[in-house]
Amino acid sequence: MQKFTLKNGLKVLYQKTNSNSATVNVLVKTGSNNESNGISGISHFIEHMLFEGTKKRPNSRLIANEIEKLGGIFNAYTSGEVTCYYAKVMNKDIEKAFEILSDIILNPLFENKIIGKERKVIMKELHMVIDDPRFYQWRLFQKELFKGHPAANPTLGTSASLKSMSREKILNYYRKYYSADKMVISVAGNIDGVNSMAEKYFLGMKPNNSKLPSHSGPPKQFLSVKIEKRKILSSYWVIGYKTPSRSSRESYALDTIAAMLGRGQSGKLFDEIRNKNGLAYEVGVNHEPSKEHGYFAVYASTDKANVEKGRNIALNVINEVKKTTERDLEDAKTYIEGRHAIEMDETEKFADKLAYWEFASRAEDALEYIDKIKNVTLADIRNVATKYLNKEYTMVVLEPK
Repeated sequence: MQKFTLKNGLKVLYQKTNSNSATVNVLVKTGSNNESNGISGISHFIEHMLFEGTKKRPNSRLIANEIEKLGGIFNAYTSGEVTCYYAKVMNKDIEKAFEILSDIILNPLFENKIIGKERKVIMKELHMVIDDPRFYQWRLFQKELFKGHPAANPTLGTSASLKSMSREKILNYYRKYYSADKMVISVAGNIDGVNSMAEKYFLGMKPNNSKLPSHSGPPKQFLSVKIEKRKILSSYWVIGYKTPSRSSRESYALDTIAAMLGRGQSGKLFDEIRNKNGLAYEVGVNHEPSKEHGYFAVYASTDKANVEKGRNIALNVINEVKKTTERDLEDAKTYIEGRHAIEMDETEKFADKLAYWEFASRAEDALEYIDKIKNVTLADIRNVATKYLNKEYTMVVLEPK
């Protein structure tokens, strides 16, 4: 991997691959964790607005067509910590990806009439999340798990904050965070000249050298159960725990536990809840470590009458992690290694992981990830299970009225 820093302070990463495609990913070091109530959802709002027009390309169709007419993929996402924009094209078209991304990031118009139009679009997106219990359960879970901490902020914002979103608020936030010192560009593909293209298209991005906000750790984990009644047929529930950041050595052991419990149809949670007891169709496990904190969660959808039984089975499966065998551990490691290799074959995922690891710790950790998984021991599994996956859990339930 090549790593260099432009004169304006912008970090650039390049990993050569054997693929026919290449991806340019631009990570901006801000997300909903940095938002106050009055601007809740602004990071995501700006993500939408950057696709809506520049001086050179005054509307969204002109912007999208530049990549899509090449058969490429052009998209973005916002999380609690970062906002990422990426373009995936054939190797020969990589400079076009650089040029388009630099244009939308450096030269957005933020026109009032488009802000009004996009407000309606995002409001529809918010309503879609609220309407769908499979999405809404995670919004409710993070709100309950991280109560009193910025990680509880909803990425999409609220109806009230979206209605009050103004051009002035957008410009102030954009100028604060969209600066060279708060960005990482990552590139994966089989190409030459990444350094020169990054300089050509992004050297005009100015630094502002203001410090990024730092957040204290989330409040101590405690037992919490939140039930919300909805007009639905099934119950949806999540059980979860606060866990350490991605830079922690413990996060690799938690990745391994997630693989034991939640890998498709052979995961222990799926086997107990669905295969053996027939309680649910959808069963899963998420471990999401981030720069400052993380969470580990198991989830399922069951009949209302079976929520208690499902919860007891899930908690028992989690408790049994302390009795993990060498065979269980090796199966989990080989699963992670295989999935990781498949994901890294896709340049957009490779570039995304490089940028995020550089933000969260260092990009080299992305390349050393499997080695660190292989070093996880049974003692590590028992220690993190005892420390984090204990009786002090958070549970949210969406149940029929």
